[in-house]
Order: sequence, then C-alpha cells, then structure tokens
Amino acid sequence: MKVSTPILFINFKTYEQATGQKAVLLAKAAEEASKEVGVSVALVVQAVDLRLVANSVSLPVFAQHIDPVNYGSNTGHILPEAIKEAGAVGTVLSHAENKQDNEFIEAAIVRAREQDFAVMVCAEDLERAKQIAGMQNKPDFIAVEPPELIGGDVSVSTARPEFITDSVSAIKEISPEIDVITGAGVKSKADARKAVELGTVGLFVASGIIKAADSKQAIIGLLNGLKK
Repeated sequence: MKVSTPILFINFKTYEQATGQKAVLLAKAAEEASKEVGVSVALVVQAVDLRLVANSVSLPVFAQHIDPVNYGSNTGHILPEAIKEAGAVGTVLSHAENKQDNEFIEAAIVRAREQDFAVMVCAEDLERAKQIAGMQNKPDFIAVEPPELIGGDVSVSTARPEFITDSVSAIKEISPEIDVITGAGVKSKADARKAVELGTVGLFVASGIIKAADSKQAIIGLLNGLKK
C-alpha cells in the first residue's frame, strides 16, 4: 500500500493512554486533526488493538511489529496474515525497543510485501540506515531515531541535526525511492518544521502526543509543522 507524505506516524507503544478504548479515542482525535490540517497521519498500534482501532477510523493503521512466519506452529509470534485481516495496511520493524538483526528485517519485509503492506524500518545510527537502504528487499520508509533521545525532552532536530542530514543524504544516495522519517524527542511545530527543512518527509512520535495534556492539539501542532 502507498502512504502519502508528508506524514505523521503516531506510535501508541503500550501506553495506558493508548490501549483499548483509550486507543480508539486517541485514534479519533488523530483523525479529526488530520482532516482539519490536511496532512496524513498513520497509527502504529498494539497488535491486540489493531482491529478495534482500524474499525473505528479511516486512517491507515500499522502494526508495531510482525514476524517472518507463515501459518502453522509459531506460538507467540505475530502472523502477517492475521495482522492484515485485523485491518493493518503496514508495519513498523526493528524499533529501538524491539531491535532485530538485518536477516530478520529482510525476511519480515518479504512477508510484509506478500500482504501488500507499507513498511517502515527503524535505524538507530547512520551505519544501520545505510545497511537497511542497501537491502535487496527495501522498505518504503526508514525512520532515523537516536535511541538516547527517544522519549526525551530534546528533539533530534535540535540536538543532532547532522544525524538527520547525513542519514537523508546516505539513504537517498543508496536508494532514492526510500522516504526518510525522523523521531526522538519531537514535540512541537518548530521541531517538525526543522525536521522537514533537514530533508525528512515525516515524523515518528509517541510520548510527545500520548503524554500531552491535549493530544489532539499536540497532533495539530506537529501536522502544521509538516504542512507545506
């Protein structure tokens, strides 16, 4: 599936404020914000909440993870076909909180493509971003996120702007078709605008939205920063 850019990916993680019925409320707030501003939003949701959220909004819903398994004896794994049936149109792979090796990532991308999923793979540093961009089976997006800034109060676009520009340059040199997303500490319209100026086409945000006093307004601020 093709996902339009610029785009804000909202990672629900396993926050209490983004689980179960609260996940639905957050998804609806995101949908309202997306319509008001006119910028795309994708929701990255826990596997157990995928069907609930996907049935409640028209926004694209991504799984937080899939495993490169097929139907059969795979207890505890996340089957791509099941995620698709639940309403997912894409998946994130190898987030900093659930890192996977390159062999796993490539195998998971293959399985994701069999489901016509959009794929975003996370890279913790420039070298990993280059490795992912050079894979035979490529993702649609690479999210560049320094792990030390995730969930913090300082945006990557402020603390390490060179990480973004270097990553964009390297990824585009290897695979021009891959879009670059950034995250880690991003919370404001200014953070979002700076990330776009540095070459990315979207954001991957969790705590800056989930923990905000008014999540919808936090989303609107970020979307206005992404708006061209």
